[in-house]
Amino acid sequence: MIRDGYVARWRGREYQASPDGDDVRLYQPDPGEGFEEVRPGRYVRVLPMAEVEDLAYVRTTCTWQGQPFIVLGEHDGWLRVEYTGGRWPVAQAMRLEVFDFGVYQGWAPAAEVTDLREQRI
Repeated sequence: MIRDGYVARWRGREYQASPDGDDVRLYQPDPGEGFEEVRPGRYVRVLPMAEVEDLAYVRTTCTWQGQPFIVLGEHDGWLRVEYTGGRWPVAQAMRLEVFDFGVYQGWAPAAEVTDLREQRI
């Protein structure tokens, strides 16, 4: 599973999360006690930050064509990647899209990606 976002541990279980001031929003795909449906397949529960056991940012990284990337998503055998090497000539040679100033993204065939790993920040 490719993850890029906050996660929180509460009552021994990990949830997708979103910090919100002194609170944290926990998300899950199924109904549960204290969780409210915000759309089909998405339930949220807001807790005080003090009740959360751990909050971290999780990011998936990889290497593609010998260069470092963050994995933003996946679709049908492809990974949406963002170059983290910081070198415009490399990004240009790889034909990456300029997403923003200094931010280069593209689609990489999942079979060509190596060193796929999750990092907690």
